[in-house]
Amino acid sequence: MAQLVEVLSSTPAQSPENNDLISCNSVWVACEQVPRIPRDNKAAALLMLTKSVDFVKDAHEEMEQAVEECDPYCGLLNDTGEDNSENHNDDDDVLGFPSNQDLYWSEEDQELIVPCLALVRASKACLKKIRILVAENGKKDQVAQLDDIVDISDEVSPSVDDLALSIYPPMCHLTVRINSAKLVSVLKKALEITKASHVTPQPEDSWIPLLVNAIDHCMNRIKEFTQSELEL
Repeated sequence: MAQLVEVLSSTPAQSPENNDLISCNSVWVACEQVPRIPRDNKAAALLMLTKSVDFVKDAHEEMEQAVEECDPYCGLLNDTGEDNSENHNDDDDVLGFPSNQDLYWSEEDQELIVPCLALVRASKACLKKIRILVAENGKKDQVAQLDDIVDISDEVSPSVDDLALSIYPPMCHLTVRINSAKLVSVLKKALEITKASHVTPQPEDSWIPLLVNAIDHCMNRIKEFTQSELEL
């Protein structure tokens, strides 16, 4: 409405410009969204958590698809004997054979991707569990705690995206390790905030330690596969 009033007051009445029509349409679009506005703070929190779960789910599916499509010519290259290596020339690129190893993953890269995918799955499991707890135990008058849960959960998806981007070739193992550690830090903070809030009536519930153990296991595997990078 403020934008519409500003446009109407600054545009001459007989102006051929249709900025006022655009602003009117924006008002109508906003009005149509009113029935879909969350009824209370709990509903708003659940809406945001659902979006976070969906974002992480999409990122995980994209990572899995990338792994499935990894190095489509690998079998062809491996079937080519060493005796034919001298015959490889620039014509290979024309035929579709990749001549740049930066375009696909090495065996070490593929080993590292496994715990990275597991870490993203654990991220999705954490967000789903948090959403369930808010749905079952969340109280709409506990605004501050719901906001804290949503705020830290919102940090999970960007951290997952950073990790997902870093696994594409050419892969830097050190970058993968750093991004994994950042994601682990966000996940543990999210679990701690959720555990300390009213949505977890029984903080000693075993699901939190189980998720923490799964996260730590993934990170330990990532450290194991990237240790050589630190020693260089």
